[in-house]
Amino acid sequence: MGGRITAVCISKNKGTQKKNVHKGYLKENFGLIDDAHSGNWHRQVSLLAVESIENSGLKNVSYGDFGENLTTKELDLKNLGIGAKLQIGNNAILEVSQIGKECIKPCAIYYKTGKCIMPGEGIFARVIKSGEVSVGDKIICLKTEKMPVNLKRNENKYL
Repeated sequence: MGGRITAVCISKNKGTQKKNVHKGYLKENFGLIDDAHSGNWHRQVSLLAVESIENSGLKNVSYGDFGENLTTKELDLKNLGIGAKLQIGNNAILEVSQIGKECIKPCAIYYKTGKCIMPGEGIFARVIKSGEVSVGDKIICLKTEKMPVNLKRNENKYL
């Protein structure tokens, strides 16, 4: 199972839309350099499939509008389980740490788009090996995990 990176996005603040910068550096145990979500925690990098964006029914949305760091293509993110490992480009390796999320209150993304698909369609990961990432990079699934039956999609369970 594999796919490609279609956007690499960052923002200075949490809860806001991100800007496609086309390339970046994923730092081990930290996240995407220059992004507000980076740090020593379980949601260092967020991923969202372009197919989810296209199927949202929303018009005039761009990569990063839903707050994702990495927009992917041809990779079934929704069916990856916690613990799945993804190699991006030549070196970077991510480990899926959370499937979906719960939004406590409407954020800037919701107010711009009228709908936020990240909670139900996005996944989060920790960086376990540093490396550069760029638009067009291949994503290789090194290890997949089945999602536990008792884990609800938006439950805050992580490694």
